Amino acid sequence: MLSLFTKQMKAAGLPETVIRTFGSYYEQLKAGKLGLIPKTQIEPPSAANVIDYSALADYRRQSILKNIAVIKLNGGLGTSMGLSGPKSLLPVKGNMNFLDIITRQVLSLRASTGYEALLLLMNSYSTEAETLEYLEKYPDLKRQKLPISFLQHKFPRIRQDDLKPYENEDADKMWNPPGHGDIYAALSASGILEQMIAEGYRYAFVSNSDNLGATVDTSIPAYMEAHEIHFLMEVCARTDADKKGGHLCQDKHGQLMLREIAQCPPDELDEFQDIERYNYFNTNNLWIDLKALEWNLITGEGIMPLPLIVNPKTVDGTPVFQLETAMGAAIGVFNGAKALLVPRSRFAPVKKNNDLLAIWSDLFDLNDQYQVVMRRGVTSIPPIELDQRYYGNIDQLLMRFKEGVPSLIDCKSLKITGDISFGEDVICEGDVSLIAQTPVFVKSKLLTGEIAFNP
Repeated sequence: MLSLFTKQMKAAGLPETVIRTFGSYYEQLKAGKLGLIPKTQIEPPSAANVIDYSALADYRRQSILKNIAVIKLNGGLGTSMGLSGPKSLLPVKGNMNFLDIITRQVLSLRASTGYEALLLLMNSYSTEAETLEYLEKYPDLKRQKLPISFLQHKFPRIRQDDLKPYENEDADKMWNPPGHGDIYAALSASGILEQMIAEGYRYAFVSNSDNLGATVDTSIPAYMEAHEIHFLMEVCARTDADKKGGHLCQDKHGQLMLREIAQCPPDELDEFQDIERYNYFNTNNLWIDLKALEWNLITGEGIMPLPLIVNPKTVDGTPVFQLETAMGAAIGVFNGAKALLVPRSRFAPVKKNNDLLAIWSDLFDLNDQYQVVMRRGVTSIPPIELDQRYYGNIDQLLMRFKEGVPSLIDCKSLKITGDISFGEDVICEGDVSLIAQTPVFVKSKLLTGEIAFNP
């Protein structure tokens, strides 16, 4: 059976290491191993494995920028927000999108310090062409010694009924992204890892392109260098809002691990979601010693042995399995890996339109280093709930806020039900709930409490 997948992957031009990686995961699936991590195998991380961000204050050192590669995961399409192209092209602040801000952050670092921090994007087959076309507007990027991007691979989808390759007239539907754990194979197979090391880059800072809090902090790699740490994961304290996401744990020997909800046995979900027991989550901001990564790949014969995630899906009515891995799971591969407890400000992802609206508002500023930061005095972001009928995709959001975004500085929560558009000088204060049965346009008004515009 595996030979059918091997033939399919070879025909698609996938590297031998990727084919062997898929093969090892497929054999696990055939053997009934679904990548589950039961509670008997793990325990909460010890205090010795979690470093507090405040301990790094004296390590900040600009010269280490010449040894840093900034890698952004840029493979996602903004389909959940009504986009058909790269999510990183969404407008963020003014006329700038994620790619503008990411690029200008790195170019600003180079200009202000004189050190050539490297910028790389891991694109998917769906985002590569459009991303590179957009970045033509930044000719300075072409002057760096390495390519600006490398490609994430793909895995074949597997039928659930007979574990054979899933077939479809639309060839794209026969494949799935293998998860961002593919970054290690992609760096190696593309030759980028070898080139980075040859050019003197020692540390990679990897993060999602939609996380505007993920900015370069030189104290982190400097601390890693001083304490000989080869892999460091930024984590935040879990809240009730985070309980369904993955959490940090460790095995019985004290090696840190990452457990995703898909790896939790169904009858143990209550413990999985216990934020008092497992109180840290992965921000997907990772710092990696590139030489240690190269050594792990060499000893693994080109394969990074990440825990398998089996993701059941239905494609055009056919139940399939998608085999995936998470890049943060490499914390269990690097000996002596550590977690770094960082403030929530370093985790500001834009997953839905309500997140984007908060970024557009006066809760956030764009500073001189092109960093999107919470405005002075803002300590938390109010929960925002938007009516999906009228704000579910980006075009709807842009249309209803094209003339202005309400001030949310003094807002504790915002809920909008109905078709409501906004003009300039609207202020939301306290807990605000807006309800409209027919279209409404609001301008120059203080909004507080529950308001029914046309009951």
